[in-house]
This record gives sequence, C-alpha cells and structure tokens, in this order.
Amino acid sequence: MGVLIEAAYRQIFFHAFKWDREPFLESQLRNGQITVRDFIRGLLLSNTFVTSFYEKNSNYRYVEQCVQRVLGRDVYSEQEKIAWSIVVATKGYGGFIDELLNSEEYLENFGYDTVPYQRRRNLPGRDEGELPFNIKSPRYDGYYRGILGFPQIVWQNEIRRFVPQDKKAKAGDPANFLNTARSLSSAQGKSTPRVSTGNLDYLSKVPRR
Repeated sequence: MGVLIEAAYRQIFFHAFKWDREPFLESQLRNGQITVRDFIRGLLLSNTFVTSFYEKNSNYRYVEQCVQRVLGRDVYSEQEKIAWSIVVATKGYGGFIDELLNSEEYLENFGYDTVPYQRRRNLPGRDEGELPFNIKSPRYDGYYRGILGFPQIVWQNEIRRFVPQDKKAKAGDPANFLNTARSLSSAQGKSTPRVSTGNLDYLSKVPRR
C-alpha cells in the first residue's frame, strides 16, 4: 500500500514534500474506507494542488496539467482543451475533476483501484518515447516562474573537494598544520643566506655614553 500511495503522489505532484502530504486520506485508503480513485480525487482537490496548479495557471494550462495527470495523455486538440476549459468555467475546478474521474476513458483505463500513469510513452516508429509530463509541462507557467525566480542558472568555477565528516582532521591533528609547514621557505626549497661572524659589527651595537 505504501508503494501505491507514493506512486499516486508522484503522478499528481511529481514530488510531494512532507507538508504536501494528506495523512487523513492516506489513513482512509490504508483502512479500505476509500478507493484509489477517491484518493486521487482528494489529492487533486487538496490545497497544495489547487494553489500550485489551478491558481497559478490559466484555465487552458490547468486543463492540460489535469488531463496529463488524470487521463495519462496529452490533450488531443485545441477543441478538447477549450471544451474542458468551459467545464472549469461553469462547474469550477471541483466539477471539472469529477468529470475527468467519472469519464468513460478514466474508468476503462484505470478503474477504481489503479493509480493513473502516463500512457503511450513508447511509440512504434520512433527512436524516443514521449517526455515525462513533469518535464514537458512544468508546474507553473512562464509568468509565475518569472515571479518566483526560477529556473536559475548557478555558475561555479571553483572545483570543491568533499571530505566526509569522519575523514576531517580533528583538533590537534598534525594535518591541520600541513599548510603552515608547506608555506615555510625551507619547505619551498629556498635557502636562508648565511652571514659570517667576521662580518658582524659588534661595536656599533654597543650603546654610547
């Protein structure tokens, strides 16, 4: 059951953080009080999904996201996208979700106890299958991605070396003084000039009275 629940979160959210999870729905599913289809419906109507997908996208894009996640495919045409968008506008997002889950297409492919999945990934006659929906259709549209400041490109020219905690030198370890020892002139092959005692002017160092 745990594997099924995680698969449902991946399908709907792609990745759900701890605060995105729905423990009450999970408990109901584990105890047999609701079906997998009911669990999917609960995730689609959750505050996380509504704020992340419905409120931050146009109706057209919201329709695309939901059809991909619920029916496991892309919208067939602009006409289908417009038709579903009219349902969102007239019945609200809750009514739209019910229409998807009650559709003949959903029930024939997934029924009541199967987590939806992306269909037609491998197509005959093509070297590559379809891209995963989370890559093809990011959660936010361009407007909100700009506001939230991502994606960001981070450049790092310095190559850093990772040292595990148990491998790091402790206080008093001679390894901590290795850099200091290497900085000494003798360690760098530089010789210290020698001064003959005959060349020392001792009298100039005696204070006069």
